[in-house]
Amino acid sequence: MSQLSTFVVGPYLFGVEVELVQEIVRLESMTPVPLAAGAIGGLINLRGEVITAVDLRKRLGMPPAKRVRPGTLNVVVRVDGEPTSLVVDEIGGVVTVDGLPFEETPSTVDAQVRDLIGGAFTLPERLLLALNVRSVLTGLEAPALAG
Repeated sequence: MSQLSTFVVGPYLFGVEVELVQEIVRLESMTPVPLAAGAIGGLINLRGEVITAVDLRKRLGMPPAKRVRPGTLNVVVRVDGEPTSLVVDEIGGVVTVDGLPFEETPSTVDAQVRDLIGGAFTLPERLLLALNVRSVLTGLEAPALAG
């Protein structure tokens, strides 16, 4: 993990391994999915490929963003060959983390967020939280229907 693609959700700066990022896009529309888990923002159509979009604010237990720009920012990641979109507030850049101080997840980070990250890199101006994408995607299946 030498380079992380960064983005902001709420007060946090997150990073995921550059190798996992397929692309970053701004999309105007997202199709809601009835009976989907609460963190599923909907489905997006990316050049004919239908991709599940995970609203990271919902997944992290944060209130909805007050969007000032039209559309949503999507970081499309590919895990085990499957694409998934992570809906984020703001796109950062690529940060080389080799040689940066790394620590276990600080106790000041909300518990719901803490469960989804693998630790933190100390940047000069703030912490960069290493997001574990597999953990984010775990447990997002549709809830069981009562029968």
